[in-house]
Amino acid sequence: MSESPSGASYAASGASYAASGASYAASGASYAASGVDIEAGDRAVELMKDWVRRTRRPEVLGGLGGFAGLFDASALKGYERPLLASATDGVGTKVDLARQLGVYDTIGHDLVAMVMDDIVVCGAEPLFMTDYICVGKVHPERVAAIVKGIAEGCVLAGCALVGGETAEHPGLLGPDDFDVAGAGTGVVEADRLLGPDRIREGDVVIAMASSGLHSNGYSLVRHVVFDRVGWSLEREVPEFGRTLGEELLEPTKIYSLDCLMLTRTTAVHAFSHITGGGLAANLARVVPDGLHARIDRTTWTPAPVFDLIGKAGHVERLELEKTLNMGVGMMAVVPAGSVDVALTTLRDRGVDAWVAGEVTRRGDEPTAATLTGDYAA
Repeated sequence: MSESPSGASYAASGASYAASGASYAASGASYAASGVDIEAGDRAVELMKDWVRRTRRPEVLGGLGGFAGLFDASALKGYERPLLASATDGVGTKVDLARQLGVYDTIGHDLVAMVMDDIVVCGAEPLFMTDYICVGKVHPERVAAIVKGIAEGCVLAGCALVGGETAEHPGLLGPDDFDVAGAGTGVVEADRLLGPDRIREGDVVIAMASSGLHSNGYSLVRHVVFDRVGWSLEREVPEFGRTLGEELLEPTKIYSLDCLMLTRTTAVHAFSHITGGGLAANLARVVPDGLHARIDRTTWTPAPVFDLIGKAGHVERLELEKTLNMGVGMMAVVPAGSVDVALTTLRDRGVDAWVAGEVTRRGDEPTAATLTGDYAA
């Protein structure tokens, strides 16, 4: 069992940490003396309550103080055959940049995006999410800022934040060290499940622009900017029009509601969330045997941050493309006759989208998805 201030579980709408009473008087030892601050945990909960409440959906039950978040499954009775979709993820080494800059709310958006945009790929509607925050020392305002960002992300994804855990691990983590992770659940009607089985020759691949690096490849990025060129996060970068730190902390775009709207306005065969492994590898995951997705680099220009990382670190293009999203955060595979409606739907929602490629027969292609051409200048 993790050492959690006040039991550190907030449930349903309320984020209440039930007092654990974890005090050890024997031999003069105490939980506080070991480095766990229950009062700080309680303070963090008070600061985060309002943000968690803002994510509430009608199906969420219960008040403050529960051990588990409750979601009324009777809301799924309208489905003929509801399939539950689940995913879990973290933010990765991007959290260290947040720590260095003292900015903690943006990584919550990253966390929700990593989890819920994986769930929506199969056509599932995000329902609810839980989070786990592990810290070396509870700083109430810091923990509350992280949860604030997660709650804001949940609102953008249309899901509820029904519970969470904050664990204080003194001795294992430094006082300013922390990490975050989350898990989510969604639902999709069985006969509306998206994926490789739906994709056909002649389908078109639509790209949706990323907001930047998102939350993948930061081990490479940090190696380049810190170890290879020795830049500080406060460095003003003309190509970005802001500091390096501001660019690197740009929150991951959350596409969940955009993708769901796309499934409601036109035919969609599959989505691909472009995360670790890059564009081609993630797209290949939804391309069935015998078919091939060819993506044309000339259809877009990656944001300056990708070029800067490549040049500063002397990183070859193929290595960049295996690690970073190169300006595309989500892809949709649609029938050719659905392209115009799909693009209009996305653009009406403020999503920069374009036709990036097509699905053909596999032939002699060595992989299920490839990139061709050179990026537009």
